[in-house]
Amino acid sequence: MNFTSTFFGLAASAAMLVSSSASAALKREVISYKVGETEVASVLIGDAKAGPKPGLVLIPNWMGINEANLKQAELIASMGYVVLVADMYGKAVRPKDAAEAGKISGAVKSDRALMRARANAALAQLISAGKAKKVALDASKLGAIGFCFGGTTAIEMARSGAAVAGVVSFHGGLSASATLPINGLSADVLALHGADDPYVPADEVKAFEAEMRAAKANWELVSYGGAVHSFTDLDAKMVGQAHYDAKVAKRAYARMQSFFAELFAKP
Repeated sequence: MNFTSTFFGLAASAAMLVSSSASAALKREVISYKVGETEVASVLIGDAKAGPKPGLVLIPNWMGINEANLKQAELIASMGYVVLVADMYGKAVRPKDAAEAGKISGAVKSDRALMRARANAALAQLISAGKAKKVALDASKLGAIGFCFGGTTAIEMARSGAAVAGVVSFHGGLSASATLPINGLSADVLALHGADDPYVPADEVKAFEAEMRAAKANWELVSYGGAVHSFTDLDAKMVGQAHYDAKVAKRAYARMQSFFAELFAKP
């Protein structure tokens, strides 16, 4: 279960990390393209004048591309990134409520090949936007992040062998496909997890750890005590199941920043 976040709540949780002047300079541009037979419409967020900056593919929660999730992406971009918000569903598919989102995201989650294809197509579009000078992108510094369903997708990008330095999952599912292999996992993996998340049980966490060890990945699992699902989502109010936690959200954003700062400092 995931919940739509609002920009103001996220900004409050990461206030020490955000520059309002940088946020004001950000521009949005819809990028339409096809993945197979499906037309999708991702959203590029950045500044063509300032930079170059590292680039992130951001996969939103199960609500997909909506105003709240775009504001969340602007928050991330204001921390010093070019962001492409990936459309994982299709240009004409925008869930109206949680019931729709559950069905739509479930269909993608159950088809990991499709999930990988759409996420990696978004990465290609981010790189193309940089080459076209739509944004000031440092294409040598690329990563991916995601929230809930998007966190699952970010880890799946790493499993696919995507050409990114690292991926970050915020309260995402950790399960792997039973049939798709890991394709030379070279990206660093950071999973930011609620220790009491009822939607990601202990067995799933153990399986993820075993998978990362078997792949000889450079990985880290941060387990926040007392946190449940959706801890960065202000609208999450199901106590004990999916609930916003301002302290944990702030720590998680700070950990994301230090993770990418370390990766992108490498020659």
